[in-house]
Formats: sequence, C-alpha cells, structure tokens
Amino acid sequence: MSEPLPAGPSAPVGVSIHPVPGLPDFRPGDDLAAAVLTAAPWLADGDVVVVTSKAVSKVEGRLVPTPTDPEQREAVRRELVDAETVRIVAVHGRTRIVENRLGIVAAAAGVDASNVRTDEIALLPLDPDASARGLRDRFGAAGLDVGVLITDTQGRAWRNGVVDVAIGASGVEVLADHREKVDAFGNQLVVTQVAVGDEIAAAAELVKGKLAAVPVAVLRGWRAGPDQAARTLLRPAAEDLFRLGTDLAIARGRAEAVLVRRTVRTFTDEPVDPDVLARAVGAALTAPAPHHTKPVRFVRVHERRHALLDAMQQAWEADLAADGWAPDRVARRVARGAVLRDAPEIVVPFVTGEGRHGYPDGRRSAAEERMFTVAGGAAVQGLLVALAAEGLGSAWISSTMFAPDVVRRVLDVPDDWAPLGAVGLGYPVEPLTPRPPVADGLVQR
Repeated sequence: MSEPLPAGPSAPVGVSIHPVPGLPDFRPGDDLAAAVLTAAPWLADGDVVVVTSKAVSKVEGRLVPTPTDPEQREAVRRELVDAETVRIVAVHGRTRIVENRLGIVAAAAGVDASNVRTDEIALLPLDPDASARGLRDRFGAAGLDVGVLITDTQGRAWRNGVVDVAIGASGVEVLADHREKVDAFGNQLVVTQVAVGDEIAAAAELVKGKLAAVPVAVLRGWRAGPDQAARTLLRPAAEDLFRLGTDLAIARGRAEAVLVRRTVRTFTDEPVDPDVLARAVGAALTAPAPHHTKPVRFVRVHERRHALLDAMQQAWEADLAADGWAPDRVARRVARGAVLRDAPEIVVPFVTGEGRHGYPDGRRSAAEERMFTVAGGAAVQGLLVALAAEGLGSAWISSTMFAPDVVRRVLDVPDDWAPLGAVGLGYPVEPLTPRPPVADGLVQR
C-alpha cells in the first residue's frame, strides 16, 4: 500500500467559506465596511473578505443613469462599452471581448446592467486594488487584520460558463509562483503559477450566488501569504498567447470569410445590431473605385420596406404579364422572391453618378459606365463577405436593377443613383461553414 503524499508547503489544513447575508442594496456614499462588520460580527483576524465589484461600484458612485426603455438603455450601454474600451480583442455577432482601461480583458469592458436598478448601469471601480486597500484599512481601524478581495464575473477562453475572478486585492497572495520548485515526485516545476486570487473568488461565489443578493463572503482558514495587488494576475501583452491566437484567427478569418459567404434565404428572428451592420458597410466601402471617388452608397430600408417591395412586385408582375405569362405562372414566379420580405434587414446598394468622366464617343462612355458598375459590384461583394465575418447570412437579389425608377421614387434618392440589387440579411438558421474554393477558374496564357 502506497504512502500518502505530503501536503505542499503552501497547502492549508482546511478552509471554510461563509456568506454574509442581510446586507442592503448599497447606494453611493454608503459605508460598505461598516455594513459588513454589522452583518458579520464573527469576522476574525486572518479572514479574507470577498466582495463583489458591483457592491464596490455602487458605494463609489460608479453608476450611470439610463432610460428605462430597454432599447434606449441598451444604446447607452453600448456607448459606455465603447468609452471603456482600450482594445478590441474579438467580435462575434453581438458579443465584444475587449481590453478595458484597467487592462482587464472581458466581455463588454466590464460594463454591467445586471443586479442594478433598471434606470442605471454599473461601471467597474476606477481602481479596484485601491478600493480593496481602502476597505482593508477600514477593517483595520476596527481592530481586524483581514485580507480583502474584490471580484468580477468573467468567461474563460475555450470553456463554457462564467466564474468570479479577482480584480482587486489587499492583504492576499493572488498569484502563487511555484516555478523552479520541486514537486513530491522530484519533478522541477517550470511554468506553474497558481491564480490563488481567482480560486478564492470562484470559491466564494459558491455561497454568494448570482441571484441570491449576497454580495460578500468570508474565506476562513487560508494563510494569506504576501500582499499582492490583483493586477499581478494580468498577463503582460508580450506573454499573451491568447492575443497571438486572436491575431492568427483574424488572419485566418479574413481568408475563410470569403469561403463562408454564401446565399442564405432563411434567418432567425434575432435582430441585427445596427453597429454590426455599420461595421460591415464600413468594410465594404474600402473597395477600390475609379478616379479616387466614393461612388457607392448603401441604403438600409426600414420604414419603407413594405412600400418598396410592394411597388417592385407590381412592376415585376406587369413586366411578366406583358411577356404573355398566365396569372398563375406569374404568381408562382413572384413567390420565389420572398427572401426580401422575410429577412430581418434589407440593404439596397447604389452606384451614384459621382466623379464620372465624360467622353464624346459611345465606346469610352460605355466603358466608363461598366467601370463604375464593377466598382459597385466590388463593394457589394465586400459587404457580403464582411457580413459573413460577423456571423450574418445574406442573399443578394438582383430585382432592384430591373425597376430602377420605382426604387429611386420609393426610397427618394437622386436620379443618377443606379440600384445594384438588394441584400437581405440576418442571422442564419443554419451555421455558416466554409466551402471549398473553386479550382478551375484561373486561365493561364
């Protein structure tokens, strides 16, 4: 029978985690430490007080008033995310992973609309480590030598679910460095650093809970170790392999986005974020254009959608009837164009008359016209690829090109704007997957 392995030098004999119930919904200016001392008179030297960052944000006044209307509140939240963002790490659909002003990489820069009143949104504390030191000092003034950890909720690369992590600390060892030490089997440790602060934060969340309105817990039995700031847990950019992975993924994504793009005719009901659509249009408009001009415009059709589609359908039906088609055949053919009615969003691309050169002969005038049409097509393809890169499906439908006067009249655009079809777009029912590239299209001479 094998002998049990001895405990490592930093392993505690045992720990316990205790919730601190009965705390109020904190408001700006409240004394958080005093409230904890009242609710937890059993607090003792050596304990670690674990406080959710939302409680700290509230008492420090890091609350931004918002409208109660959900759409308007969401618009304010997006503006706050932009303001708190230093670097965009990844974007997938409506999800944005960013680096915020504190150097923390997280979804939405830590801007949070949960566990606050419906007319406000919470920002993270300005300096969570300083907040932890201030709380520890307040407990010290009451005669208690405790550690303080401030936590926030984050997702994790490559794993489902969220956990609490340490974003502020005082009087606690948050990163135990075991490099160059030897384990019980005689192996020298090379890269092992243990995120003790995050482990304590996650453990404390087991008794706090996201929905239980318990913002504080106490860890007992842990030997706190050296005093470290929570920023010790932030990986320097030069050592950030996830950042490298993101850069490689972006490069690969640019190549694969072209292959992912395909015609999608069925969409979910999920609304398209206007910011995502604006980004895709901005990318599309980087396509080359003649004479250093910017002749392409994209019109998002919203309020006039039904008017446009009804007018186009009437013009189409009239054309088919003039071709001698029977009414039932016309009805079947027109029904195939339902994708623009079903798509969550419609965008109509136009090539304008801006910047065209005039020529006295028809040959060069026709070439000039084709040149601008090709430029418009490049922008349309750029839009479709950019939408695919955002996880959006799209279908380019040529119908507006057959009724340009109708389109210009309904959308109230200038007479020299030529429509280049229409794009129905939204989140696809089936996931987008890359197709193999076409192998026989390059002709050698």
